[in-house]
Amino acid sequence: MKRPFIILACLSVVAATAYFTFSHWAIRHASLNFYDQARKRPVSVDLAVRRDIEMKAEAGMTTLPVAIISNGNTVKNTEYSFLANVLAARGYLVASIQQDVPGDKPLMTIAGDLYVGRLGVYEKGEKNILFTIDQLKKLEPEADFQHLTLVGHSNGGDISMFFAQQHPDMVRRVVTLDNLRVPFVTSGFAKILSFRSDDPQFKTDPGVLPDAKVAKQAGIEIVDTGAQHNELSDRGPDSVKERIQATLDQFLSDSANSKVSPIDLKKLHDDPRAMGP
Repeated sequence: MKRPFIILACLSVVAATAYFTFSHWAIRHASLNFYDQARKRPVSVDLAVRRDIEMKAEAGMTTLPVAIISNGNTVKNTEYSFLANVLAARGYLVASIQQDVPGDKPLMTIAGDLYVGRLGVYEKGEKNILFTIDQLKKLEPEADFQHLTLVGHSNGGDISMFFAQQHPDMVRRVVTLDNLRVPFVTSGFAKILSFRSDDPQFKTDPGVLPDAKVAKQAGIEIVDTGAQHNELSDRGPDSVKERIQATLDQFLSDSANSKVSPIDLKKLHDDPRAMGP
């Protein structure tokens, strides 16, 4: 029974230490380099978690929801901090996986083939997610790995949607940013939010997006950003990222499982004592 009181005391000390800024203490960041011995494959993960929520979870006072971010092709897993910060501020344990590594075969487009010849890529991404979950269970046993929020950009969005198809019992939310190949899940319990670009070089395959009637029935929200494909990452202008952040935050707040208020980043930066619950 002493552990919760110790944790709360530590939280009080942290909240009173005014010279720490948001990036220094409110959210803990870690770079993890795993190795899947069975597949002889490195799996790098960028971790983000709100310190106060993590400490409460360690004390048995709460359970950390889990979000998995999958990167787009040629974009690093570390280039989605604008998404990771929103999720972490909401109390999620956020794991951004580097889905492609040097030595991987280039992405292929084969007309008429399943997922235009990329089924193997999605299966590899699925295995990366499952392997990462197994590793994180050892580090964060207090997290909920059975009700995932999957987030992915481009090829990473297709991996996220494919994973949701294969493991519907493990997925509660899917957020994609311009996934182009894998058709949306339109049945099951997963809520879906998708941000779309307006980029003539990146066209969505036929049959990927549901029509308006199906989307409404399935509770799928599709948002046109007007941005370029690769601007749906940290590379994009602040105006695009801020609109995406606001919509994502609302999507999370509408979730029945969202019990943690977000951190007011500006207020916290001005006054680090203003840590939310």
